[in-house]
Amino acid sequence: MVKSNNPAKPEDTKRHDRNEVVLRGVLTTAPEHRVFGSGASLARLLVTIRLSAPRTRTDVIPVTVWEPEAAVIEAERGTPIDVVGQVHRRFWTDAEGRHSRVEVVATEVVLGEIEATA
Repeated sequence: MVKSNNPAKPEDTKRHDRNEVVLRGVLTTAPEHRVFGSGASLARLLVTIRLSAPRTRTDVIPVTVWEPEAAVIEAERGTPIDVVGQVHRRFWTDAEGRHSRVEVVATEVVLGEIEATA
């Protein structure tokens, strides 16, 4: 159940949409790097996130990084990673039909251990 201290009023027509994701995990595999004919570059990452509460689970989240820095492209499996980005849903059609994929498009990537702050 979601509770709000400020329930919406009927006369309040302003929307406050937000699409921001923060992930902390490790690289599942080495990044896949692609360079397009236009010169644009992207890295596709898989980030494994292990949670223990409220129940034990492991998620593998696809992440796309446009114009990645060399350190991202050269990162190895198991590298700790923090990602800030937005959830996007991509659609495409091929010989097998119509498909979709949900991924995080990164706006910020930090590799390596992050020190906890008090």
